[in-house]
Amino acid sequence: MFRNAMPHYEILSEDALETLDRGWRRIVSEIGVEFLSPRALELFRQAGQKVEDDCVRFDPDFILEQVAKAPRSFDVQARNPARSVHIGDDAMVFGGVYGPPFVREGDVRRDASMADFRNFTKLAQSFDALDSAGGVICEPEDAPLDSRHLDMTYALQTLTDKIYMGNVVSGENARDTIAMSEILFGGRAAIEATPATISLINCNSPLRWDDRMLDAQFEYSAANQAVVITPFLLMGAMSPVSIPASLAQQIAEALTGITLSQLIRPGCPVIFGSFLSNIDMQSGSPCFGTPESAIGLLCTGQIARRFGLPVRSGGGMTSSQMPDAQAGYEGLMTMLPTFLAGINWVMHSAGWLEGGLVASYEKFVIDVQVLEMLQHEFTPLEIDEASLAFEAHDEVRHGGHFLGAAHTMERFRTCFYRPFLSSSQNYDRWLRGGGSDAAARAGEIARRTLDEYEQPPLDDAVRAELEEYVTRRRRELGD
Repeated sequence: MFRNAMPHYEILSEDALETLDRGWRRIVSEIGVEFLSPRALELFRQAGQKVEDDCVRFDPDFILEQVAKAPRSFDVQARNPARSVHIGDDAMVFGGVYGPPFVREGDVRRDASMADFRNFTKLAQSFDALDSAGGVICEPEDAPLDSRHLDMTYALQTLTDKIYMGNVVSGENARDTIAMSEILFGGRAAIEATPATISLINCNSPLRWDDRMLDAQFEYSAANQAVVITPFLLMGAMSPVSIPASLAQQIAEALTGITLSQLIRPGCPVIFGSFLSNIDMQSGSPCFGTPESAIGLLCTGQIARRFGLPVRSGGGMTSSQMPDAQAGYEGLMTMLPTFLAGINWVMHSAGWLEGGLVASYEKFVIDVQVLEMLQHEFTPLEIDEASLAFEAHDEVRHGGHFLGAAHTMERFRTCFYRPFLSSSQNYDRWLRGGGSDAAARAGEIARRTLDEYEQPPLDDAVRAELEEYVTRRRRELGD
């Protein structure tokens, strides 16, 4: 887990924040938000909110009262205690790509498989810059739809000892995730005391929470598991084309979802989520790594802190079809403001390609390289007498060089960050070594890392109980 002690970059004035405040208040009170869940509607009705059909019109002050019950920060436990994380404050926690139905490996683009899911899980375990493999790293199309979540959760629990995300396709899938987490961590009381999962609850923007997401939210919040309440906003499609309008909508959707969690279980952990970018107004295709998404990201960090909530946003997102220069600069256009904004929970940190349709082995490694470099860049500089190196000046004097100075010889192995992917060779040496570009080198690193992967230890009795649960539930689900 990385601690971002740098000052956060805040671009909104107090007047701007007050204008956005008026905007989200008007949305929730005058237009309202749809909740396609009778249970949710009944909770809001009992709390005195205006419910008409599936639409809830809120008292904004009531929302703020509920949001204030959520913790400003919380811990999530990993089965290896050294891998447990803190969500909130100056902590940044990074997870891998989430959700692609396809995989790219070299020049081949194909349906994702369970073998790919396991491979990406192993890669996430192997790189210390990542705190989590994520959840739905890719959709394994070769596994039965009704029961694949069991095999995915089992892989996350056994192939890594880091934190993992819960399945949110349905309430039933959420219950399975919780049950398997109880086995792994020693019972319901253990995971309620300290959450063991983070789960993504997406809004069906604009202004609608659908039944499947809400069913999962009910399960996780009732079990005191963390949920990321995330508006899904592509400006021009799911929100207006102006950034301020989209920010106001994002606040309205996020806060109403967070309010529901606090009605389900007051004080349960939540994260203010953001997935904010824009579409290409000529083609309608989603765009990522855009200036607009970067501005929205910076604003979101500031807004979430204003409400006293941990925040999710950012990642290494790109619209590029290949792990090429476009993928690199668009990914950095998203990841750099992620650090500047002080985002706490970062999904899609490694492997995202083609607008989230593809999980890429090469892009995974490239993203980890970028992530390591940014973590190094955002580590505060220590300035003291030793770092001023006056003795080196005294030794070298005028017109000399510092390569052989005592100060250099004492520190040359650790004085600079050494990238594991980048090449700084001269042209002739690079050519003799094969002349491969960054994507090719990344592919080789991914293959080598998988060859060298070592599975973290797990108690045999716990593994057997997990396997029995998966087998039994697969049979009950008809698979």
